[in-house]
Amino acid sequence: MTAATRTPPHLEKPVTAGPGDFAGTVALVRFGLRRDRVRSAVWLLALVLGTLVTAAEYDTLYATAEQRAGVAETMSSPAALAMTGPQHYLDDYGVGSILSHQLLGFMAVLTGLMSVLIVTRHTRNEEETGRAELVRSTVVGRHAQLAAALTLAALVNVALALLVALGLVSMGIEGIGPGGALLYGFAHTAVGLVFAGVAAVTAQFTAHTRGASGMALAVVAVAYVLRAAGDVGEGALSWATPIGWVQRTYVFVDNRWWPLLLCLALAALTTVTGFVLSTRRDVGAGLRPARSGRRTASGALTRPLGLALRLHRATLLGFGAGLLVMGLMYGSILGDAADMVKDVEQVQEALAEIGGSTVEESFASMVMVVVAVVAAVYVVMATLRLRAEESAGRAEPLLATGLSRDRWAGSHVAVALLGGTGLLVVAGLGFGLSGAASTGDRALVAKLVLAAVVYAPALWVTVGATVVVFGWCPRAGAAAWAVPVYAFLVGYLGPILRLPQAMADISPFGHVPRLPAAQISWTPLLALTAVAAGLILLGIAGFRRRDLECT
Repeated sequence: MTAATRTPPHLEKPVTAGPGDFAGTVALVRFGLRRDRVRSAVWLLALVLGTLVTAAEYDTLYATAEQRAGVAETMSSPAALAMTGPQHYLDDYGVGSILSHQLLGFMAVLTGLMSVLIVTRHTRNEEETGRAELVRSTVVGRHAQLAAALTLAALVNVALALLVALGLVSMGIEGIGPGGALLYGFAHTAVGLVFAGVAAVTAQFTAHTRGASGMALAVVAVAYVLRAAGDVGEGALSWATPIGWVQRTYVFVDNRWWPLLLCLALAALTTVTGFVLSTRRDVGAGLRPARSGRRTASGALTRPLGLALRLHRATLLGFGAGLLVMGLMYGSILGDAADMVKDVEQVQEALAEIGGSTVEESFASMVMVVVAVVAAVYVVMATLRLRAEESAGRAEPLLATGLSRDRWAGSHVAVALLGGTGLLVVAGLGFGLSGAASTGDRALVAKLVLAAVVYAPALWVTVGATVVVFGWCPRAGAAAWAVPVYAFLVGYLGPILRLPQAMADISPFGHVPRLPAAQISWTPLLALTAVAAGLILLGIAGFRRRDLECT
């Protein structure tokens, strides 16, 4: 006996979104604000304070018209324009235009990073952990979670714009008026909305949070590279990227608002695309099908270290590419370092305090702190992967076998230690090759590679501190980020802001010899290595004594 089948009415025509598809969005937004209250506050505090401190610093460094004219002349080189922004800012190089020229592109990248992480955290991460399916089993529409994530990103970006604008106006710096400050602030919002929309699209393609974030951040990186290439050339490539659009508002020079409309149009397009693509996949799945693996795992994957390396591979390669590009870009301006700082008294004093036989060596020593801090960001992320594997429940089945806690945790720690050291080598090599080309001094290649590698013990201490947090206070994992943030503040800004040496001594990076300006000293390096070993052992001992915590 057979029965006739009939296509259900709701499948006979294309499915369109209705009001019910967004049911529960407001509740999810409120819940998201509650969850991210600390995370968002830290992002806003860091970005706003970074802008205001830089503005105050520029107001002090370039107090006279002669100083501003001198720095405008040095910033006209192709390498400097690639690091900063379009040349039109140099036509009226006041404190406001200096801020926009030298900082806006960098802040656009950080704002894009913040927006990407917000969207992927509240969409793909919710699906990967299984919470999205639980939430959608209630009275929640199919578009509610994505809409809530984008709304959260928009609210944080608008708050950033208003706080930055209010902060700049309150400083009373000459040439920074309310209109320009408001445009400067909303330039952050516009570019943040674009990359939030990009994350909404990438979150539909892969079933994993890291993959979605990685693809979106790759778009951010490409946008910055296109902007840099365009500003060095005729400028055509800069119009192909939202970072180029916000820089062409020419804040505090022409104060043009209309380029932000391009960002809003692209943000709307990517947002709609994200919603459309979300209807073409199942919850927890991605549009891109998972590749079929081998029938049997390779020999490396059957060992803890091989598995850990496989899990960290994408992040390690991404940071390696980023640090290589960073080294190449900093090296390209090394030959112009003396001209760039010749009229800036505070920077000259900071470089003189570092030492070195030439300005190029002192400048390279100062920049190397930034390279080391970025590598420290990687080692914190890599070490905290232990907590991610534990909370997601993937560690428990592994540890239920004959694999000990020491070997499991040690494999991830080993990848962080070796990977961070490898990143320093890559960054130093890029810095050295580009610096040798810009200065004509081939000896810089070996000098700058060594100057990068000597920061390895400080990275190992950072790993050790993170392992201690994971082993004894796993819920306080965010505290590990204090090490690289503090290192940047006292290591890079400290000499310029004349912070007390005692503050630098608290950071492990403050005890590293400032090569190539200084001579190498083995005692602090050996001491840092011993401290790192002690911290790692202490952290693993704490992990051995506590229960696993799964969400």
